[in-house]
Amino acid sequence: MIDLHSHTILSDGVLLPSELARRAMVNGLSALAITDHVDHSNIDAVVSGLIKVTDALNKYWDIFLIPGCEITHVPVEIIGDMVKYARGKGAKVVVAHGESPVEPVAKGTNRAAIMAGADIVAHPGSITLEDAVLAAEKGVHLEITARKGHSRTNPHVLEMARKSGARLVLDTDSHLPDDMMTAEVVDRVFRELGIVGRERDAILGNSAEIVKKLHQRA
Repeated sequence: MIDLHSHTILSDGVLLPSELARRAMVNGLSALAITDHVDHSNIDAVVSGLIKVTDALNKYWDIFLIPGCEITHVPVEIIGDMVKYARGKGAKVVVAHGESPVEPVAKGTNRAAIMAGADIVAHPGSITLEDAVLAAEKGVHLEITARKGHSRTNPHVLEMARKSGARLVLDTDSHLPDDMMTAEVVDRVFRELGIVGRERDAILGNSAEIVKKLHQRA
């Protein structure tokens, strides 16, 4: 199992990165991206802190830990700059906080994140077919989420991905221990959406492909 969207006390989670990583490993994950919320106020500290801790833990634990960030509620006009800045600071997975139905995310955020080439648009809400097609063209992944509230629009995201060919990933957006990915969580989300067989394998394979590329660069 792989989860490419999670949070620690470096933003609004409740666990230290080491605690989150240890629990993920015990849950059977092979890879975990830690993607704490960032804007201009904290991006330097968050990304550098996650690089430091993941470098240390990867030497000893049997889980591939990936330093990343989730660009959150920044003006649409500068999302592109933030994605570039995050990568320049060493973030290996850049998630953009999409237009979730449960937060007042600025309209146009999904498209700006896709145009910027973010790795994942998290919980993209009522994403348009036009933007989903753009995501497919640019190789930006759309997220199916296990997170309560954000997951309300999972059926719509799935429909848009099926119509556009956009690649999906399954993440938890975990903030609490009970949010974290387990085999039961994966089965539940796929079962609720009617995702089976090759489609299930493809979604899980998309996450695996991202991790494989990061391994090759390491």
